[in-house]
Amino acid sequence: MMSSSNRIFKNTMFLYVQMIIGVIIGLYTSRVILNVLGVNDFGLFNVVAGVVTMFGIINSAMTSSTSRFLTFEIGKGNEKELRSIFSNSLSIHLFIAILIVIISIGFGPWFIKNQMQIDINRIDAAEFVFYTMLASLFINIAFVPYGSAIIAHEKMSIFAVFSIIDSILKLIIVFLIEILPYDKLKGYGMLLLISQIIIQSLYVFYCLFNIPESRITPKYDKNQFNKLLNFAGWSLFGDGAVLLYTQGVNILLNIFFGTTVNAARGITVQVQGMVMRLVGGFQTALNPQITKSYATNDLKFMHKLIFSSSKFSFYLLLIITIPLFIETEYLLKIWLGNIPVHTVSFIRFMLGISLLDSLANPLVFAAKATGKIKLYQSILGTILLLILPTSYVFLKFGYPPETVYLIHLVFVIIGQFFRVYLLKDMIKLSFKSYFNNIITPCFYVLLITAPFTWISQYLFENSIIKLITICSVSLVSCIFSTYLFGTTKEERIFLLNKIPILNRN
Repeated sequence: MMSSSNRIFKNTMFLYVQMIIGVIIGLYTSRVILNVLGVNDFGLFNVVAGVVTMFGIINSAMTSSTSRFLTFEIGKGNEKELRSIFSNSLSIHLFIAILIVIISIGFGPWFIKNQMQIDINRIDAAEFVFYTMLASLFINIAFVPYGSAIIAHEKMSIFAVFSIIDSILKLIIVFLIEILPYDKLKGYGMLLLISQIIIQSLYVFYCLFNIPESRITPKYDKNQFNKLLNFAGWSLFGDGAVLLYTQGVNILLNIFFGTTVNAARGITVQVQGMVMRLVGGFQTALNPQITKSYATNDLKFMHKLIFSSSKFSFYLLLIITIPLFIETEYLLKIWLGNIPVHTVSFIRFMLGISLLDSLANPLVFAAKATGKIKLYQSILGTILLLILPTSYVFLKFGYPPETVYLIHLVFVIIGQFFRVYLLKDMIKLSFKSYFNNIITPCFYVLLITAPFTWISQYLFENSIIKLITICSVSLVSCIFSTYLFGTTKEERIFLLNKIPILNRN
């Protein structure tokens, strides 16, 4: 357990270095892309890319399946089974990539021309972006097993380096797009495709030289195929629900309000991505250990990992979300200058949803670790899919676009209740244990951090000094309350032992 904890800590550090670099570059590139493309083309890109992403729901399910089975077999030390899973995964992903391209080509252009609110003069650009994003999706799907293998083997330093290279490529794209002599929206789509080819090539070459099971060709094994596809099929229903309501709501907003609101949602999604990266590194480091502890039937350690992942993800996110909520408009003006309408309210709703998602993600991964996800995904997928028709009904009756976020928030709360209920039988995690070890400490930390930070905004007028004060109060009060009320004695000892080492390094 101590060895696993040390590995988690080291991997988390690698991923946080990557996250900081990625967020800094992302903040800059988002501002430039919005200014270079303009609000309408920026919104157009987001909604068209969203259409392509909808066709990637099968890929999301297969990614979960591949990652789970690779990690599980590594935990059991079964090298022969590991090779078989990787080989069959390659075959399945290649087949899915080809299938998605065929379906997308048949459906996508028709949908863009006939169902979306796009200026007639930009239809050609929209179709070009669609095809470049579709090519990127094909590459991403076909080579998923290589990235999954890196994470399953907990090679987080390599994963972090490749992610940093990806961020640098996006920075280079920003500089190139400003000097492009032709349509900048088309150029942006093409440059993103090139960067995707480069990144996926790095994953493949690293695996071929460093991960033995990747040095094999795709093959067909009926038992492995059935195992992977059965898991993927139910993951498709659950994980696909997330992508469907996410991109479906984006399309609904386009149909009811046009590309300007899509621009606001596009910015919100980018902010959400940056915010969730704050906890993504921590959770990515813990997730393989959750699966491996289940593979060795160490449920006690598995529960500890879930508790730690949920709590510390919430605390890390809380430090940044409260200042962001208070100073949303001020920060957007600094970042973007020109703020599309509805962006401020969208982001504030999104911050609340992100806090709940930080608690949900460890439970999602714990459920997948068991491999027995039929009932779990059926119920959670149904709950999350209800977001889309419910949003349509309210928008049809004339409610404002912010309504979709409120509906999302309500269904996320309902979904979390059912997650805990279902995991009671799957991994012997009781309601009482979940409430005492996660909800109670998180509530105490929130109860102390939020009021102190909220009061601090009245000390200064709008200025950088006010922003620094709010961030400082949020940081100090969250650390103080986390240490006193948000951690167990064992967690405090571990963290205190690690801080001096971290400082010496």
